[in-house]
Amino acid sequence: MQEYSLNNLYSQYIKGVIGRKEFEGLIYKTIMKDRQRYYLNRWKQEESDDFVSWLYPRIHGAIDSYREKGASFEAYMGSVIRLSAKEYRTHMANNSITEYAAWAVRVPELYARQEEPDYAEEKNRDSGAAKQQTAIIDTEEIKNPRQLLVLILKCYYYVSDDFLDRAAPRVGIDREKLREMIDKLSALRAGRDEELRNMQERIYSQFYRCFIYEKKLSLMPENSAAAVKMKIRLEKARIRLETMRKRQAKIRTDATNSQVAEVIGISKGAVDASLHNLKTRWKIKMDRSSLN
Repeated sequence: MQEYSLNNLYSQYIKGVIGRKEFEGLIYKTIMKDRQRYYLNRWKQEESDDFVSWLYPRIHGAIDSYREKGASFEAYMGSVIRLSAKEYRTHMANNSITEYAAWAVRVPELYARQEEPDYAEEKNRDSGAAKQQTAIIDTEEIKNPRQLLVLILKCYYYVSDDFLDRAAPRVGIDREKLREMIDKLSALRAGRDEELRNMQERIYSQFYRCFIYEKKLSLMPENSAAAVKMKIRLEKARIRLETMRKRQAKIRTDATNSQVAEVIGISKGAVDASLHNLKTRWKIKMDRSSLN
């Protein structure tokens, strides 16, 4: 297969017998046909095809970088292919780890998983909110509709459309009117809500970063230099994750009493009194439950 020798092809290219595009295409075909020379026969057919396709754009730069000093073009391209193959394998391994992390993120025994509603997974947070909403609806002690309205608006951040359908009749307010009140609160607290959403996104990103670092560390030889470096990166990432969670915990998701009063059109003192009465009743109920 002399006609496909990379040295022979390079000689024809230098002499102007074949053009640049044709030369690059013939290099591609040579690699595809002579997989054993470049150790690609050890790969699965589909995997080696993907690699050579991934490599093709680099052939252009490799040609420009070659200098006829010492090594032949054939040997030079062999080195380029071997180094590129290592990079490709590393790239694919990282992608696999990332994909694994995305699917396995719900494993309960992982260090990063926590069930706290402030910064756990979105589904967990919504589930906690749903339980809180159900508790409000089913609480028979709340006889005063205004007290219930105050409580709903206070917890506006967790109110869903489904909850509105169930809450509106209990409050004695049209559903759309109740939605307008919540939208007004959202507008008043737009800056704080945006800050909370941004913090949640950064925490999710850091959470996955920790997960990926942990998975990479598990695949490295124990006590190797790479494992030691990855362990340090993992420890720093965990510390940063906990710091971010503590910062998020300080961001309030509930509306202030003044904001609730403004939306309803009553005094702040009336809101304070309603919430105080509800807290007192709730404490009494909890104390009785603990005694039983």
